[in-house]
Amino acid sequence: MATQLSSDERVQGLAPLLKDGGWKLEKERDAISKSFLFDNFNSAFAFMTSVAMKAEKMDHHPEWFNVYNRVNITLSTHDCQGLSTRDVALASYIDKAAAKFV
Repeated sequence: MATQLSSDERVQGLAPLLKDGGWKLEKERDAISKSFLFDNFNSAFAFMTSVAMKAEKMDHHPEWFNVYNRVNITLSTHDCQGLSTRDVALASYIDKAAAKFV
């Protein structure tokens, strides 16, 4: 079972995502979110497919919303009802995957 990030893990794990990665802390809950914009629907869908395959391997699935070329993603670990190392790892993967489809 996953556990919430400690104070040190938050600083080390979340800082790069929040500062340089464009992720934002959600105000209403312990979660991070980010919006991605692609050239077209095919690129957005290919990106989502890549993330879906990784998420399935991790057994850690994002909350997301897609309209045409835009994908909004929110990450939080339901098992611990907050952010965990799983969210940091998946967010890092998501950023790398997005770069392939821009």
